[in-house]
Amino acid sequence: MKLFKLSILPLAVLLISFACKKTATETTSSTSTGTATVPDVYKKIYGATSISSDGTYLTIKTTGTPDHKSIYYATSNSLYENFSGTTFGGRTFAKNPNSIASQTLTFKIPLNPAVSSTHAATPLGPIGISLNGVPFYNQYAGPNLPLTNEANSFDQYYGHPQQSGQYHYHVEPIYLTTVKATKSSLLGFLLDGFPVYGPMENGALVTNAMLDVYHGHTTATTDYPNGIYHYHITDADPYLNGSGYYGTAGTVTQ
Repeated sequence: MKLFKLSILPLAVLLISFACKKTATETTSSTSTGTATVPDVYKKIYGATSISSDGTYLTIKTTGTPDHKSIYYATSNSLYENFSGTTFGGRTFAKNPNSIASQTLTFKIPLNPAVSSTHAATPLGPIGISLNGVPFYNQYAGPNLPLTNEANSFDQYYGHPQQSGQYHYHVEPIYLTTVKATKSSLLGFLLDGFPVYGPMENGALVTNAMLDVYHGHTTATTDYPNGIYHYHITDADPYLNGSGYYGTAGTVTQ
């Protein structure tokens, strides 16, 4: 009997050792976060409250409030500034009745954008995000309604809020193109993941005639030296986006 007890002792130790190693391995694998590195170009979205990636999509959260002065802020806000005179396109400014309010916006855009075979139309509401976290809107004031009668309500930096207080840009965000960056700089991204640039390229003004029906083209940029499809903001309708997204759009929740 003593010999039998001695013979099973090493086996018991071996089994206990194996079980401990298995438990340690399981514990280590369960601590994986499943997150991926956010490419540096997206870190230029300085107005985001958070940016994360799962390796397929980027998730960008923002309050959507501009970091520049506006007549649409409450007068008690340090960013309030009165405004009168002319606005976008030489129009006489006429303030709309809305006021800027903080939002809870989550943009989910493709990390590696690709051309779509369907080119879905851009909806009313947010179609992309600018570097300061303010949403981009398309060229319509309402269903198939041009901006003609709405553009006179654009503030000193060419944005305005809608009924729920969501501030946004339909046209060139001149705070970004004249204060924070330049007219040839990266300004943000649309929901399909493709970047948006200002109205200048290689020292020349970009016109609608230089762009495709989606309001973009493929060339090298400072941020993408190997070339990428990108949108341009121009001074004429459709301003930012033409006949739909070039790529497959992600989502935005609010």
